[in-house]
Amino acid sequence: MADPVLNVLAGALRLWIRSQCDSLGSLELVLNGSTWSLLRGRLDGVTLKARDACFQGLPLQSVELCSGPIAVDMKLLSPGQMLVLQQPFQVEGEVTFNGRQLNSALLAEPWRWLGDWMAEQLMGLSPLGALRIDEDLLELQVPVAAQQDPVHRRFRLNAEQGTLCFRPETGDELRTLLPMEPAIRIEQVQLVSGQLALKGQASVTL
Repeated sequence: MADPVLNVLAGALRLWIRSQCDSLGSLELVLNGSTWSLLRGRLDGVTLKARDACFQGLPLQSVELCSGPIAVDMKLLSPGQMLVLQQPFQVEGEVTFNGRQLNSALLAEPWRWLGDWMAEQLMGLSPLGALRIDEDLLELQVPVAAQQDPVHRRFRLNAEQGTLCFRPETGDELRTLLPMEPAIRIEQVQLVSGQLALKGQASVTL
């Protein structure tokens, strides 16, 4: 039988997650544990599955996350507050991006800077004109005034040093690492069927 207190808390957290997203399709959120363990300052973990989410202008086709134990302090709750964390907690899982949606996001604010950074660092040109996923390769295109067709180059992606590593398709040039938040660590990268899938872990604070 499901724990009624955890069900109420999970429902409140679902509403909060939706309020933080620009848009969100489906969302499944499960809190693992019991009322007794919660009152003693511990959640056994959280699992989350979402589809068709847009967070701060970044389109996420799917998200699957799970956490380890979470230390909470119910005594410090204030009106309208759901949880007080005693310390950050770890999550791991997978996030998938649709290539066409990612292209649109990198050509508009607030993520235009990232698209232009990729074009400048990987091609020595900017601004970015288009991003395309072709089988297991990432293709960048940059328009050049003196040419009718845009300049394009293709790259292989893998995880290295906790972030995305770009390597030219020909493999005859140095790799480029994407700057990454210290709290996020990318462990696996896959390009397939027009999608970019990232697996990794992160430290979370609320």
